[in-house]
Amino acid sequence: MSTALFQSELHSLPLLGRGKVRDNFAVGADKLLIVTSDRLSAFDVVMNEAIPDKGRVLNQMALFWFDRLADVVPNHLTGIAPETVVAPDELEQVVGRSMVVRRLAPIMVEAVVRGYLIGSGWKDYQASGSVCGIALPAGLQLAQKLPEPIFTPARKAEHGEHDENISFEATVAAIGEPLATRIREVSLTLYSRAAAYAATRGILIADTKFEFGLDEAGTLYLMDEVLTADSSRFWPADSYQVGISPPSFDKQYVRDYLESLTAWGKTAPPPALPPEVVERTAAKYREALHRLTGQTLA
Repeated sequence: MSTALFQSELHSLPLLGRGKVRDNFAVGADKLLIVTSDRLSAFDVVMNEAIPDKGRVLNQMALFWFDRLADVVPNHLTGIAPETVVAPDELEQVVGRSMVVRRLAPIMVEAVVRGYLIGSGWKDYQASGSVCGIALPAGLQLAQKLPEPIFTPARKAEHGEHDENISFEATVAAIGEPLATRIREVSLTLYSRAAAYAATRGILIADTKFEFGLDEAGTLYLMDEVLTADSSRFWPADSYQVGISPPSFDKQYVRDYLESLTAWGKTAPPPALPPEVVERTAAKYREALHRLTGQTLA
């Protein structure tokens, strides 16, 4: 098992900010270096323990999808090797877990596509018979495949807060009808293409979220991460059953462990994760990469 990277510390580039998982550094005025750490967040709380190889898995998986879906919409990759923009003593922090990307104006709406009824979508459906204002047939069960994928956007929250599901009409009000419609069309195409491929690998993509940005000319780009085990629910097709919550290739072991801690109120500070939970979670991420892409860690 490789050494985990909880947080990158680069002295050669200005730090712009840290998210729950990614650290962003400026590369000149028009590019970013995104370093994917091994941090893990659950219930919007960052755990104190890093998950070895997680960042490398996420980075390699995102690069796989950016390449495979490049004909659908432009993405933020520049083709510049991360190793060329940092100091020699920083190489170990960036190799295999980073990318140099265009600096874009982020669109503050997460483009969520759901193909199955699970998570907050299931809760919404139970309460109202719809998801984000989209009416669905009566009688659907937990984890059931939807008649067709649906676009269910969310308003991006401040750091540490929960994203808020919103209707398409609210998205139009926030970013305008032409851009909202374009993002919906692109997101549904990306999901459908990815889901069809994943099915050939024995994986169901229950749902996923995409993030987009605009350049100075107003061109739309796919950015951040795409179709990773952090931004998507991947289910093994061979154990999928309607009516139960299927096992997934992500932080399931962590979530299950945390749910068993009745004394923890799902707010910071987080409880300690036992070594076996960390190890099983790391193994799930590596398995997801191999099953989905056929690749092992580079």
